[in-house]
Formats: sequence, C-alpha cells, structure tokens
Amino acid sequence: MSSNGSAAAGGGAIYGLGIFGGIVYYWQVAEGFWEHVGAIFQGIFWPAFMVYEVLRALGG
Repeated sequence: MSSNGSAAAGGGAIYGLGIFGGIVYYWQVAEGFWEHVGAIFQGIFWPAFMVYEVLRALGG
C-alpha cells in the first residue's frame, strides 16, 4: 500500500513558510500597535485575500 503522506507534509511546510513570510512582510510595513496586530491577521489569511483580488480582477 502506497501512501502520499510525504507529499501532503511537503505542501504543509510550503504553506507554513508562506504564512510566516506573510507575517514578516506585513510586520515590517506596519507602523503602529494596531497595524502590527493586523499584520498577524493579514499574514495568516493573505492567500484568501490574494484569491479574492484575483477573482475580483477577472470578474471585471
């Protein structure tokens, strides 16, 4: 029996690095306390924001 557990783990690691990179990026451009709090939120959910913006641009 073959299992794809290693492929799923690799994808999770890449996604985790993307989240960490997003948090670092948004943290660097934040200026105040609440912007830093928002940076954590944006860093975690940036893929959803990106998909929304792409679909909005394609929709007109």
